[in-house]
Amino acid sequence: MISAGIITISDKGSQGKREDLSGPAIAEMLAGAAIEIKSTLIIPDEKDEIKKAIVDFSDVKKLDLILTTGGTGVSPRDLTPDATLEVIDKQIPGMAEAMRHQSMLITPHAMISRAVAGIRGKSMILNLPGSPKSVRENLAVVLPALKHAIEKIKGDDSECASS
Repeated sequence: MISAGIITISDKGSQGKREDLSGPAIAEMLAGAAIEIKSTLIIPDEKDEIKKAIVDFSDVKKLDLILTTGGTGVSPRDLTPDATLEVIDKQIPGMAEAMRHQSMLITPHAMISRAVAGIRGKSMILNLPGSPKSVRENLAVVLPALKHAIEKIKGDDSECASS
């Protein structure tokens, strides 16, 4: 069973001024993929808080998968990718590219997404957009590859290719 955590990054959400709809959308999709959510958190768009949350979910809680939602655009308060890049060991650019590619088929605004995917220790970190609709569209693209990627991150040395 893959363990997961969801970090919602929203100034208004963290102040109770906006209901978090994206976190529950992620939870619903993960439940359908037999991924167990161990921890959820709503924090403001503050780089240090984002970094601290990712590090806690990875290094302390030892979660296999850490999904962030919100803060991936180009607004001055959109700091999620910047914070993520400061705490990951390696990037997984193909996942972010796949999400942007799929989203571009729906809206040209997808090209301003700065979302990243990466690895910290034995955890995969994936930045998702802040809207429930976009979360579903983006997560649907990478969901089929998550189990395999996490197995590899955890050290599975079996062959990837089937003859």
